[in-house]
Amino acid sequence: MDYSLLVMLLKDLVILPLQEIKLELKDDISKKIIKLSDKKYNSRVLVVSPKTESEDPSINDLPKIGVVAYIKNKLELSNGNLRVTLKGEKRSKIISYEAFSKEIIDAHMHDIVLPKFEETGEMVLKDKLKEAVIEYINSDASISNSILKVINDNDDLNLLTDAITTFLPLNTYKKLEYMQELNSEKRAIALIKDIKTEIKYLQLEERIDNNVQIHLSKEQEEYYYREKIKEIEKLLGNKSKEENEYDEYFDKLSKLDLNDKVKAKIHNELEKLKVTPVSSPEYSVIRNYIDWTLSLPWDTSSKENLNTKTVLNALNKSHYGMTEVKEKIEDYINGKLINENITSPIICLVGPPGVGKTTIANSIAKALNREFYKVSVGGLNDAIELVGNRRTYLGALPGKIIQGIKKCGTNNPVILIDEIDKMVKDYKGDPASALLDILDTTQNKTFIDNYIEEPFDLSKVLFILTANNKDDIPWTLYDRLDIIELSSYTAFEKIDIAKKHILPKIYNELNIKKKITIKDETLLYLIDNWTRESGVRNLTRILRTLVIKVISANKSMTVNSDDLLKFLKEPFNKDEIKCANVAGIVNALAWTPMGGVPIKIECAIYNGEEKVIVTGSLGDTLKESIYVATSYIKENDYVSGTTFFNRTIHIHLLDGATKKDGPSCGIAITTAILSKLLDIKVSDKISFTGEIGLKGDILRIGGLKEKLIAAYNNNIETVYIPEDNKKDLKDVPSQIKEKLNIKLVSNYESIFKDIFAKEIKNTK
Repeated sequence: MDYSLLVMLLKDLVILPLQEIKLELKDDISKKIIKLSDKKYNSRVLVVSPKTESEDPSINDLPKIGVVAYIKNKLELSNGNLRVTLKGEKRSKIISYEAFSKEIIDAHMHDIVLPKFEETGEMVLKDKLKEAVIEYINSDASISNSILKVINDNDDLNLLTDAITTFLPLNTYKKLEYMQELNSEKRAIALIKDIKTEIKYLQLEERIDNNVQIHLSKEQEEYYYREKIKEIEKLLGNKSKEENEYDEYFDKLSKLDLNDKVKAKIHNELEKLKVTPVSSPEYSVIRNYIDWTLSLPWDTSSKENLNTKTVLNALNKSHYGMTEVKEKIEDYINGKLINENITSPIICLVGPPGVGKTTIANSIAKALNREFYKVSVGGLNDAIELVGNRRTYLGALPGKIIQGIKKCGTNNPVILIDEIDKMVKDYKGDPASALLDILDTTQNKTFIDNYIEEPFDLSKVLFILTANNKDDIPWTLYDRLDIIELSSYTAFEKIDIAKKHILPKIYNELNIKKKITIKDETLLYLIDNWTRESGVRNLTRILRTLVIKVISANKSMTVNSDDLLKFLKEPFNKDEIKCANVAGIVNALAWTPMGGVPIKIECAIYNGEEKVIVTGSLGDTLKESIYVATSYIKENDYVSGTTFFNRTIHIHLLDGATKKDGPSCGIAITTAILSKLLDIKVSDKISFTGEIGLKGDILRIGGLKEKLIAAYNNNIETVYIPEDNKKDLKDVPSQIKEKLNIKLVSNYESIFKDIFAKEIKNTK
């Protein structure tokens, strides 16, 4: 007979014929199903269990067998919930599921005709099933015998198997299998098997309990379950988890090539771990320590590539220029070939951001076939970060260096320590002193991390440091470092870098096979108008954007200057440094951690108190240069001796938001003061760099290459530099030297003759 009922989905719950279950329904859909079934379906509902664990099962997830249940009673509770009692009546075969409403499912089904069996075989199965149930109840006094009356009063194998299935402590999936099995003989055979398994489990548990109780004292009650697990493992012939871990630890220790002292220390910690209860807080402390010490690469090294040609080819392929860095690596390799135990150099790369300090370190590691790890110490003020905590502290860990060694898995990686000029010394400690123990080749063979507590050899590590300003490198480290200064790139160098390195890398990242054509003049136009940097970071970002936009637009693969205006944002308003058409303003050149920059120096002189005013965020050194310049002018006969009487000199350096200091603006300041005093204008195509002494001597300065690049980039034609810097001109690109009129001066007298003497003579 075919009929329809509303469907109630019960997740993680199975109802069988003859079984009663009580439910407390909270959702409105279930309440509505109960009320509709009570009114229209003779208080019957079809109960099914979905095949999926999803919160919102589809119709395809619903089974083809369900149980018709009778709503025995229902009660509305004060909290709004509905409490119902359902009693399973019979299994039913579902023909199809249909939507009764938007939220309720209706099932079309028919009654199942149960198979009939040979009477003798069915009788034997019933007897076996009853014997198994009685044996199961007798195996444990805690098991209720309420099922006995049911099995004694019931001779129907179909109902008998359902009743026993309800009684047994089976999981939901197992009960679902029994509910969907229509053959009662198959159910009976499976039940007998499951009951026998339960009996064996109970017997084994009793045996384990008895064995545990023999060895258990009152003080050991808290370890009851752990001992129980151990007994199970023994019965199975297995070692406990802890015993297996101890064996692994001892095996690792035996394979490490360590000195006897370190080995003995780790061995003692292992022995201590064996007798420490797992529940003790000390257990995790000891275990973490052992994990760290055994995982360190005490005797594991990467096989280094010492083929000079291969290494240099790799570095040349990845980085433009940087000759001094490459020569240092070449010397290191040659030294290694002579003596493999030679100590590694401590290289410190100093230069403005974006010139490739970090990437060259990574490339060195790849070229040498070493692992690479980066430690950033910018803003670091706590030495513990480098040398680790004592392991007695909560959450203690080794320092960044040992962490890096472990992560690399070798004792000879390349470790980059970034931004050492930005470390901070305060009440928490001095990171520079801690770094000294790590870097100094006379000490780091026996470097001791606070957490590890045993010496670890860092002498095989190749340390590479970076800084933006060498003046800010802590002096405790400075004399131990091989300082290599990386200067700013010229526009011509940036063109080469873009063509040989940046663009090929972008094509590779974007998987572009058809490359676009960008001529040198277009690249130069882009560099001059869209980038203001010493390095090439911003240039890389702009070129990536340009390539993506050109490819996406599917236009011509040749890019010209007009295309740049189309595809990129507006260029910078280029601030060419020009002096106003008045006396008392000159151009100076300065070096900053960001590269060379032009500075405009202004001088005003007016009646008032005889003093010097300085503005423009100047440091003490630069203020002293101003006082020296005024004293030099007063001592010499460039102007009348009464010129300074009752007059105030005001020196101002533009861009007051930027801190300025250093001994390199002396001759520019002197020229600005004389320009104002003599009322002679100084061309905006002339710039100065160099310090002045009280007798007019021009003193050597640093950062000459960056300053000359800044002059070139700002359309300056003539630059006065100290004669003592003549040897530094070899580092200046030839294009710069060809374009600039570089004048070497040793005393200010020669500058005065060039700038002012001719004008004074013409005036007279």
